[in-house]
Amino acid sequence: MIRVEGLAKQYRIGEVKARHDRLSEVLVKAASTAVRRLVTLGRTSPDGSFIWALKGVSFEVRKGDVLGVIGRNGSGKSTLLKVLSRITEPTAGHAEIRGRVGALLDVGTGFHPDLTGRENVYLNGAILGMRRREIARRFDEIVAFAEVERFLDTQIKHYSTGMQVRLAFAVAAHLDTEVLFLDEVLAAGDFDFREKCFARLRNARAEGKTALLVSHEMDSVESLCSHAMLLREGEVGAWGEPSEVIEAYTHQPATGDAS
Repeated sequence: MIRVEGLAKQYRIGEVKARHDRLSEVLVKAASTAVRRLVTLGRTSPDGSFIWALKGVSFEVRKGDVLGVIGRNGSGKSTLLKVLSRITEPTAGHAEIRGRVGALLDVGTGFHPDLTGRENVYLNGAILGMRRREIARRFDEIVAFAEVERFLDTQIKHYSTGMQVRLAFAVAAHLDTEVLFLDEVLAAGDFDFREKCFARLRNARAEGKTALLVSHEMDSVESLCSHAMLLREGEVGAWGEPSEVIEAYTHQPATGDAS
């Protein structure tokens, strides 16, 4: 379902990245993005130096597999999902993805703070590629899964982070996708809801759907994933059974990278 060959991504240190904003960010924060571009246009580091967020990453994921992507902060995990989600273009290499993709990369992405939960279900669903008829058909399931019935007509800015996580995951989980990308979005959820999300992911895997899960929770990676990949400074440091990759991660030498 996913084939990645020689994927690389280079950034200039200090360069504004507004050009790589997600469609949802453009829709929700268009005004602030425009101002930011005017203020920071052309800003670079004094020495014009570059950093490679990804360096020659290659792997394959078969149908029905769940790949856990682990590594220290700054190792390239989120950049990898942004490239695979077509949010930003790679500097080199390419990726092939078969099937409809659903991505949940940041809490609250695609939500408008002044719209109600009900309105944001339709907004977020549309951003993820769902048609209005599809959203309407699944609306009751989405709301029930998110457990926000009482607050459905409350503006989303009054929701807690956990409530936003529940609603965002519920929308993404009910999208008819073949491939799902998740980036640490369940970290803010409470224990019971996370267990329900994990059960949903297990069912999706049983149905032959494919997923990439970026997480710092090793127990989740080991229990949910069929394979795991360790990223180390933008490169693949280990690949294989989750327990083996987790072992490599926990025993890697300390570096000066941000944590």
